[in-house]
Amino acid sequence: MAERKIIVEGDVEDDLSVEVGHHREGRGDQDLPAYAAEFVGTFLLVFFICLIVSVAAGLQVSDFAVIGLVHVFVLSMLIYTLGGTSGAHFNPAVTVALAALREIRPIDAVIYIFLQLSGAITGALLTKALLLDEGEAANYGATLVGPFLSEKAFPGLIAEAMGTFVLMWAIMGTAVNPRGQREWAGLVIGGTLGFAVMAIGPLTGAGFNPARSFGPALVSGEWTSFWIYVIGPLAGALLAAFAYQAIAIAPQHRRGDRPIDKL
Repeated sequence: MAERKIIVEGDVEDDLSVEVGHHREGRGDQDLPAYAAEFVGTFLLVFFICLIVSVAAGLQVSDFAVIGLVHVFVLSMLIYTLGGTSGAHFNPAVTVALAALREIRPIDAVIYIFLQLSGAITGALLTKALLLDEGEAANYGATLVGPFLSEKAFPGLIAEAMGTFVLMWAIMGTAVNPRGQREWAGLVIGGTLGFAVMAIGPLTGAGFNPARSFGPALVSGEWTSFWIYVIGPLAGALLAAFAYQAIAIAPQHRRGDRPIDKL
């Protein structure tokens, strides 16, 4: 992807990559900040999600509007503060999809996923340390298929895939698309995660992220239908990435005006 130019008093001052989703090609020490950002970002994301879910369960209040807003604020903050360092993936499904599009090197993708899982485990462990008894009822934020879907795995799989689809669609539209409005990436991506959590949270707990589901599952020992929180997000992210690439990005490289250019 093209890099943004920082313009000072009419002159191009420097190239600064602030591409959400895109990891700058680097070597050696240049990659260490990106790796650290993925660990810290996933840790914070999972910690605050598990914390609000555990607190809500302890208070016997399942308000997914509030839980969804926490997702919005945390992810938006992380994108704006770490997007220029690592691309702000914080999600193995996003990393796999971007690797499939060759937006990140395979070796970096593997390291990202390892660090994302490590950060998620650390976030879940901290939640358990703070809310040892109070959070047990919610399995410290573990994701489970709810009674709205009669606790059936296949509908949960579809719901997880759809939630991750819209999340990845937002990433593609604001971060990967060369015409995307990158300055809005944090709000658009965070807001998309938030409304998906509000809508699908009562159905599956709203994982949309294998690392987010893995951390509390490992810490609590609750693995019921865990596979849907891996397969669903991977399928949804890959489908969104390739669909958006075909619909919105690939046509930009063809000659001729688009219909919208004639309006």
